[in-house]
Amino acid sequence: MTNESIRIGVDLGGTKTEAVALDDFGKIIARRRVTTPAHDYAGILRSITALVHEIELELNRRAAVGVGAPGSISPRTGLVKNSNTATLNGRALQHDLEEALGRDVRVENDANCFALSEAVDGAGAGARVVFGVILGTGVGGGVVIDGQLIPGRNRLAGEWGHNPLPWMSAEEFPGRRCYCGHDGCIETFLSGGGLSREYLGRSSLSHTAEEVAGRAAGGDAQAVAALVAYRDRLARALAGVVNVVDPDVIVLGGGLSNIGDLYGNLQREVEKYAFTDTLDTKIRPNRHGDSGGVRGAAWLWGENRLKE
Repeated sequence: MTNESIRIGVDLGGTKTEAVALDDFGKIIARRRVTTPAHDYAGILRSITALVHEIELELNRRAAVGVGAPGSISPRTGLVKNSNTATLNGRALQHDLEEALGRDVRVENDANCFALSEAVDGAGAGARVVFGVILGTGVGGGVVIDGQLIPGRNRLAGEWGHNPLPWMSAEEFPGRRCYCGHDGCIETFLSGGGLSREYLGRSSLSHTAEEVAGRAAGGDAQAVAALVAYRDRLARALAGVVNVVDPDVIVLGGGLSNIGDLYGNLQREVEKYAFTDTLDTKIRPNRHGDSGGVRGAAWLWGENRLKE
């Protein structure tokens, strides 16, 4: 096997684990995907190690490995914290992968990897400050400045989903209890479950977020109203990001970012809430779709260096 290195990115998800190899131009030159043994930590280590070795064998080259995973590595303990794949919490994931693979491994939050991918060669390419947003089962994000991922001193940069929803109405206050232990987190309103609950409250019908979007596209008045309420909450939450980070570009990712009706008036609505007379921040759908996280994990190596 040649010593010439390539970048392999691994996206460790709750249901599937994907690995890709990127060339220097961002082209995917190998890809593998397996089911995640979500309740078996040793099984997770084995599956990641096997994916890396299979790609290296296929390409006959040794790889630099980056991993995007739910949660983050505690700077104090080196252990995973805040992961919704519960078996990872309290585990020395980075250390254990380095032991298994016999090399340095970079591990980052999956939303951070998405943000990095979109900043390097996605919808935020060429922008100085990019805020990447995940709207899916959970709500997360990441900050990239001058092509560099900013994890933060406590590895919490971009975790806007666990701030309270701004400017709650009387009907919204105090909000649902979040799994983090607080009430009214943005995630409880803007996750897929949040949109489903909004529609349920209006129609007494239970549907997934994707189904609600489809019903809205078909003219269901209650689904349309649920999406309008969702977009207003998204605008309020993003205005808080603008007021703190003031990014050049906000890139939306995750399953709910595929709802086209979110984008029509979103810029104007964020401008209404942000502390500015004119909003120049661009709000865009992602370019790389479901591959954003795995590509960003690969880009953890190369010219893009992490800094606090």
